[in-house]
Amino acid sequence: MSKTDIGIDLGTANTVITLGKKGVVLSEPSAIAYHTHTKEVLAVGKRAYQMIGKTPDYIEVIRPLSGGVISDDRMTQYMIREFILQVTGHRLTKPRIIICVPSFITDVEKRAVVEAAMSAGSRKAYLIDEPIAALIGAGVNIGKARGNMVVDIGGGTTDVAIVSMNGIVTSHSVRAAGNTLDQAIIRYMQTKYKLLIGERTAERLKIEMTNLYDPRADVTSWVKGRNLVSGLPEMQEISELEIFEAVEDVIADIIEAIKTVLEETPPELVGDIYENGVLMAGGGAMLGGLRKLVERTLQVKCVVAKDAIHCVAKGTAIAFRKMDTLLDGFENIAVYQFK
Repeated sequence: MSKTDIGIDLGTANTVITLGKKGVVLSEPSAIAYHTHTKEVLAVGKRAYQMIGKTPDYIEVIRPLSGGVISDDRMTQYMIREFILQVTGHRLTKPRIIICVPSFITDVEKRAVVEAAMSAGSRKAYLIDEPIAALIGAGVNIGKARGNMVVDIGGGTTDVAIVSMNGIVTSHSVRAAGNTLDQAIIRYMQTKYKLLIGERTAERLKIEMTNLYDPRADVTSWVKGRNLVSGLPEMQEISELEIFEAVEDVIADIIEAIKTVLEETPPELVGDIYENGVLMAGGGAMLGGLRKLVERTLQVKCVVAKDAIHCVAKGTAIAFRKMDTLLDGFENIAVYQFK
């Protein structure tokens, strides 16, 4: 493994990068701010994220990835290039890059990811499915003929997969994930309290107030926003129980995706999963009470991966050392080399 090898977990909400044996060297929001008249990029990552909802008309802050795939090619390429230059100290020496992709994306979408990597100066780009990277990053040996189940809850998508012998046996993805939960909270506040709140406020509520196992009405937090009727600033108290009501449908979609995969899995592998349990990764895995809720619903033990947010990125770093045995685990052996 070269010290310039780069692993990228290109997420809808956050991008995490590993460099050589250093491990995770960058974890920043997948956001970019630019001037709408001059098209000049003003900020990338954390600086851009801090501008969300706080900019004048001529500055736009966008997330160039949506639902786990690239929605703006040019901005994604710029963002990846900036992040790579940050971690390499502006000494780019044609690195090899492994990028994680959701297991359901099309060949055209994969091509867009690869071109984004190549535009950043990569000499060779590999794609690896997120569920496989998540399991490797969590230290699971996926080379044996044993079923391993992973639920990777990111910002744009939730990937559920059964992996055995370095490959995906059954998988299902739903666009019910972190960002969908934020939007559900925003809608709930608008509908019940006629209070308009921003994305960052909704995200804070999701992190601090979500309790999916035993939500309580007496645990509360104050939320600031704009009253849609009067147009004036307002503060509203909201409880764990209300947050549960807001996100209940999205969580139900995630659990339904897990059930769908189990229903389509060969019985021998289901037996392995009953024994091994379900591994949960991604930022969404750390939602309060989610692990217990999944355990109660499926009647199967659940484990949240150590360092769940960076688990997938760590898997990409390890994948460089296991390139020979892992190649079949890459979606359609999706290796593109530009000469």
